[in-house]
Amino acid sequence: MDPIHRGPEEFGHDGNGSSEEAGRRRPSRDPLTPDFSQQTPQQARIVPLISGDLLLTVNPVDGSEVEPCPPGEQPAAPVRRTPAERADRERAAAPPVPPGPPVLQLPLLQRADERERLVRLLARGRSVRLTGPAGSGRTALLDAVAADCAELAPDGVVRLSGHKRTVADLLHGLFEAVHDAPLHRPDRELLLEKLRSTGAVVVLDDLEFGGAALDELLAATPECAFLLAATPDVAAPGPDSHLDEVFLAGLDRAASVDLMERVVERKLTEEEANWAGDLWFESEGLPLRFVQAGALLRQLDLLSTDPTAYDEYGYLENRPAGEPPAAEAADGTSAPEVALPSLGEGAAPAALLASRLSEAARDTLRFSVALGGEVPHQAHLPALVGDTHADAALGELAGCGLLSPAGSRYRLAAGVLAQLEAAGYGDGATDRARTVAQHYAWWAGHPSVTPARVVAESDAMLAAMAQLVPGDGAGQTSVAVLLARSASPAFAAGLHWSAWERSLRIGQEAGRIAGEVAEEAYFHHELGVLALCTGNLDRARAELETSISMRGALADKSGAVAGRRALALVEDRSGGPAAVGAPVMDELPVDRFEVSPPRGLPTVIPVSMPRTYPEEPAVVSRQVAPKTADEEGGRFAMLGGARRNLVAAGAGVLLAGVLGTVVTLGLTSNSDPQGDPGASTEQSVTESGDQEEELPAEETTDGATPSARTSGSASSSVTPGPSGSGSAPAGGSGASSPGATVSESAPSSPGGSSSSKPSPTRTTTTKPTVTPTSPSPSDTETSEPPTDPPTDPTPTDTETTPTVPDSSDSASGPSGTTASPSLT
Repeated sequence: MDPIHRGPEEFGHDGNGSSEEAGRRRPSRDPLTPDFSQQTPQQARIVPLISGDLLLTVNPVDGSEVEPCPPGEQPAAPVRRTPAERADRERAAAPPVPPGPPVLQLPLLQRADERERLVRLLARGRSVRLTGPAGSGRTALLDAVAADCAELAPDGVVRLSGHKRTVADLLHGLFEAVHDAPLHRPDRELLLEKLRSTGAVVVLDDLEFGGAALDELLAATPECAFLLAATPDVAAPGPDSHLDEVFLAGLDRAASVDLMERVVERKLTEEEANWAGDLWFESEGLPLRFVQAGALLRQLDLLSTDPTAYDEYGYLENRPAGEPPAAEAADGTSAPEVALPSLGEGAAPAALLASRLSEAARDTLRFSVALGGEVPHQAHLPALVGDTHADAALGELAGCGLLSPAGSRYRLAAGVLAQLEAAGYGDGATDRARTVAQHYAWWAGHPSVTPARVVAESDAMLAAMAQLVPGDGAGQTSVAVLLARSASPAFAAGLHWSAWERSLRIGQEAGRIAGEVAEEAYFHHELGVLALCTGNLDRARAELETSISMRGALADKSGAVAGRRALALVEDRSGGPAAVGAPVMDELPVDRFEVSPPRGLPTVIPVSMPRTYPEEPAVVSRQVAPKTADEEGGRFAMLGGARRNLVAAGAGVLLAGVLGTVVTLGLTSNSDPQGDPGASTEQSVTESGDQEEELPAEETTDGATPSARTSGSASSSVTPGPSGSGSAPAGGSGASSPGATVSESAPSSPGGSSSSKPSPTRTTTTKPTVTPTSPSPSDTETSEPPTDPPTDPTPTDTETTPTVPDSSDSASGPSGTTASPSLT
């Protein structure tokens, strides 16, 4: 069989019906059952939103991308919510009702005066700071005042929670409560513009800051009246805040006993009343203590009346060891009464209350202690505790006064956390925090979970991360990285950016400890994007550069590309680096005319530039003070000091060449020029300005044999004047016109001889010859070239200036040689 074309037997088929037998051996599956092996992978939740003038695309895979908002995608202007919309949002933001029997609603006792005063101040547009110790009933009073002020302001009443919230969180929370702007986080300018026109009664519970931060909050909302609730340990407001202070004290003894009776739902006995009086001195009349003490008496009533009252719910099997159940007397009489708790147990009743609750309730308390007092939502309790009915534990805890509402969630009431930790409920907190983190990591990353639901659990998630980062092993930090990786994109999409930043920082630290470089690079990238969106460009540049370097080391191309795009936007917004090649005049030295030209660039002096320096005495330039561009003159003022030295040297050489030309033109010889064989010369010389005489080449006025008509030093550099021609080729000799620039070089001895050819015309082309003769005294005196360059090239009075010829002459001669006239 051809090995390329495989038969059916290579795939389990032999062609003889074995495939049918194999199909019968394989069990059939129900077509309604999903095929998990071929499931479509879950898509990443990518959410685009607007932050100021930027389009932020939250990408959980490679990192969020940010770019300027395209022209057609700008969000619509925020609109105000209607009263019905505000009411719906208020109900949705309220804490969930615990399952099970309804929680007892207690009246507001002995708070009529404070309630009336607060409403009166708010109606006048004044802001009030309500200060009271933890457990004094501040939240209950705020609820009552909010109900009384529902119709005071045009934008109604806005309830906010200050628990672990910053000024920016509260400002954006107020904006979102009043305006409808989905997936839009306004920038600072638009935010302040909208808040300046917002008129609402803002009820803010659990305020955690004061001073300048509180002044900023009040200054940003001039048309709002605030009712702030804080504990005495919170910083006081600034002197210019103009806040009215109302202090909330505890209840008196009669009101405290009344509150306990309402919790127990019966009259107190004399012994119980005395015990309540002692508790009142101990707790200073805090209402929370009497609610918890009434829960203790209610538990005692159940145990004394019906020892099997908890059997239906399985409470007896959860009774702590050493506490036998109360038994009914054999003669049918009631069971003996249970002793009242001690005064210490009444002042700190959390451990005793928890001991008489179900196992699911106690496990919920253990998880809450592990999370620093944060209670997970009741929907998560069955998965965490491992009991399908664990959601009912929330009702038990709320009925005992162990929980208090915090925004849209619950947390442990004041003082309960410390009491439970002392009773041993904090043992194994790291393991429980790890369980919570693993559960939340799976839940937050599921596409069906909306960002708003994740934001509602932000406090519990952040508490789990913080508990795991200082862990002893890499297992805890790895779980913290996993939770931060899953939750941070949801925090960003849910516009809870303070939680987004905290989760990114915790995740980055956990990734560094665990050695997960890829995840650490992701967190650096997200921190850079967050800083870019909030306007902190320096931090954004540092974070993005760190992320790009890490991803480059990991060969993560897609992540590095996303980082470079964000970094390019940062550079664009910050002005970017200086353009390459731009002139930096401020960095020039003070004496900028003494700077040499760049290496590799020849110094060329334009021909049209006048170069006459009649008073220049030497080639070495003088050191003069720097001059401005105007003083140097025109468009050539920027020539440097080195060029100036070259110009001076050229001027000296020019004068020396002119002097040599004058000397040679004064010779009476009229012979052909001498030089190397093969060199051609075109010359035209006028003997006098009035008379022009043509002589044969072999005849001279003094009887000399034909020789070079003009003799002088050949120049190594010839620059023709306006009427001159190109430079002479090397190897020629002759005289140049006065307009030529001749540089004199060192002389050498003449050599070589050849016969000269007479030319009957003025311009001849001959082969130069040299005939050994004895020079005349006059010729020797004038034609001897100087051995060294003259120090003073200025012409003397004895030298004659040649006349300007009728036509241009070009001369060529051996480079670096000087021909002397030959005499026959």
